[in-house]
Amino acid sequence: MKKTRHYVMTARAAQAEATKARIRSSAMQLYRERPIEEFTLDEVAERAGTTVQTVLRIFGSKDKVIYAGLEELAAGGVPLKPTPPGDVGASIKALYDLYESIGDLTIQRLADERRHPALKMIVAQGRENHRDAVRLMFAPQLKAESGAGRAQLLNGLIAATDVYVWKILRRDLKLGRAAAEATVCRIIRGLIEGESDGQSSLAELVGRREPAA
Repeated sequence: MKKTRHYVMTARAAQAEATKARIRSSAMQLYRERPIEEFTLDEVAERAGTTVQTVLRIFGSKDKVIYAGLEELAAGGVPLKPTPPGDVGASIKALYDLYESIGDLTIQRLADERRHPALKMIVAQGRENHRDAVRLMFAPQLKAESGAGRAQLLNGLIAATDVYVWKILRRDLKLGRAAAEATVCRIIRGLIEGESDGQSSLAELVGRREPAA
């Protein structure tokens, strides 16, 4: 009897986890399609093959379902393909592989940050992940600089590789992916090469625009 009871309990626990995962997945699918305010718990439940009562019992609210899904995504880390340090073309290709898959979701998340304070921690972690990735991708170029010059170059590289730049090039200007990547590579090479024809480097310009501490 004990073995049978244990088996039943294990099966129920597995079923509960499967339901929870389906709800999370369904909510994230809808969130990729529309802002939080534009879909309902009924839609989440229907897509997950369960009831609104079950969704509320497990998560408590629609917002909490979304936060759980985003936290799971963040906990999985950034699926960024490793590239040879300092290889600009390979680094941008790997970064744009990522943006092509989750860039629209990331933009949506950033847009929702002010309206949903609970997203702030998740968004902050994403920004830190991006900064760390840039440090690794362009380690040789950063190592060649020092002090304020290195900080300015890092800031410039972070800005040039930001998801908003991807959005401008791919969504707003409707550039093909190859053209978008070539544009970013050109910006980055300008940052790295520094002064040209008597003009101040982009890294220096970024540094000058920084607010005073």
